[in-house]
Amino acid sequence: MDPLESVRAAYDAQQRAEAVTAEAVHQAHEAGRTWQEIGEALGVSHQTAVQRYGNPSPLADADELARTVIDDLAHGRWSDVSARFDTTMREQLTDEALAFGWAEIATRAGAYQNHGDITAVRIGEVTTTNTRLSFEAGDFVARITFRDDETIAGLFILNPDAAAAM
Repeated sequence: MDPLESVRAAYDAQQRAEAVTAEAVHQAHEAGRTWQEIGEALGVSHQTAVQRYGNPSPLADADELARTVIDDLAHGRWSDVSARFDTTMREQLTDEALAFGWAEIATRAGAYQNHGDITAVRIGEVTTTNTRLSFEAGDFVARITFRDDETIAGLFILNPDAAAAM
């Protein structure tokens, strides 16, 4: 397996585990457990537990942010997309790599046509959006993860089966 694929798989597993943890914390809190008890179960202070899990709402403008990123990708505005990256993304994904990835999808699925509805969920300290992308010969899912400062912490274009499995 390509080492970067291993990194992506590990990151995806981490995101899934974080989603399960967030749901468990939410259920515990709804059942009347205190933030102190939840923090102890997580091995963190109650303040950290509240900061990490106390706000289950996604970013208010996550839909608009995702729409803008998808529009920029569809129109080849690579530097507009990368300008939204957090430090780690900026160091790892160049404008050229974005262009190459989008071209690879277009080679396999034809020209981009449109996108569907956007779903957004809060997972720990980030908001993750999923958006169905329609191309001439097939569909994909854009999965974009935003930090609270609205920078992009993750950007994946996945086939729908892979996206549903995560």
